[in-house]
Amino acid sequence: MNYDLNPESLRRAFSGFPSGVAALCSTVGGQPEGIVASSFTVGVSLDPPLVMFAIQRTSKTWPVLRTSARIGVSILGTGHEDACLQIASKSADRFAGLDLHTTDGGSILLNDAALWLDCSVEREMPAGDHEVVLLRVHGASANEYGEDPLVYHRSAFHRLNAPSLV
Repeated sequence: MNYDLNPESLRRAFSGFPSGVAALCSTVGGQPEGIVASSFTVGVSLDPPLVMFAIQRTSKTWPVLRTSARIGVSILGTGHEDACLQIASKSADRFAGLDLHTTDGGSILLNDAALWLDCSVEREMPAGDHEVVLLRVHGASANEYGEDPLVYHRSAFHRLNAPSLV
């Protein structure tokens, strides 16, 4: 067991835990804004319906995005690897050419995602160099015909492997 707790060693160790990937997007001041989170967790609470994620305090986008009344959460599918990288980009147009839907409340959702949530910020709590953000869910829809969820593991995208039936 490695007891080295420097940030690079921790990042490498934490990457051994697979997670889904969520795009959190909204329209702010008439412009689309978005971030990608692999720390997203559903089912924090059913009553009230809450989900959560963690965001680095150094994020330049979160302080803008958090001002939106509604934030769309799209759980990305296996066909969204490029969209994920595009939304996470710090230099490219994050939304150019993406297949999107904007709700009346301003949430931006990626079509063909595995799951869509319409949320608002419920609460933020400091957590070291991150903020943990609770989101209240106002609407949810699962895409029964969409792609399987995208999985992020060991700093790379993966697909869920369905068992083969004999």
